Amino acid sequence: MSSDEELQRLRERRMLEIQAQQQQAEEIQRQQQEAVAQKEALMRKILTPEARQRLANIKIVRPEYAAQLELQLLQVAQSGRVKLPINDEMLKRMLAQIQSQQQQRDIRIRRR
Repeated sequence: MSSDEELQRLRERRMLEIQAQQQQAEEIQRQQQEAVAQKEALMRKILTPEARQRLANIKIVRPEYAAQLELQLLQVAQSGRVKLPINDEMLKRMLAQIQSQQQQRDIRIRRR
């Protein structure tokens, strides 16, 4: 009987651990969804509809590049360095600037 009771206690403890892990995972997911919603709301304030469409197109093709651009847009808007909302032409200029910075970082290997 004691081994059955011990086995039952172990099962209950394991079930509690699993439930706690699920709750933590749900909380993390909820926080991530809130962060995404806040970022999207800020992007609606920062960008004109045409610029948002361009950013959405970039997200489809190069998601990591779009994430970098979004961070830069948020920083620029929060610092007040540009007038808001950012239109499509200004976004194009920012894209060209980022692209020129990335091209400067090319590494060349010379073989002898």
